[in-house]
Amino acid sequence: MTTTVGIGASTGVTAEEVLAAIDAVLPPGATDVRLATLDVRTAEPGITEAAARRGWPLVGHDTPTLAGVAVPSPSAVVAAAVGTASVAEAAALLGGGRLIVPKTVHGRVTVAVAA
Repeated sequence: MTTTVGIGASTGVTAEEVLAAIDAVLPPGATDVRLATLDVRTAEPGITEAAARRGWPLVGHDTPTLAGVAVPSPSAVVAAAVGTASVAEAAALLGGGRLIVPKTVHGRVTVAVAA
């Protein structure tokens, strides 16, 4: 089963921060893992390094695509900052399946998991 971890993060986040947030929510035994985020964040060094360290694919979605996904926990703050009310949950859901971990904030990283 594919597990998609949606990631929202602040600029300058480190790979360690990203991996700590993922490890806090990733279901035990998840093997086919992929990361998903806002397309501009796929160039964020901490996110790309986190994906590379684990050998996980990293997918980016544009703002209109993310904005078109209905999510349980939209954020007006995120919408004002990046143009969509959800990055982590919407990106996770675009990977397929259902949300099994809703958006969870770990410092400068927000993660959500769909499978």
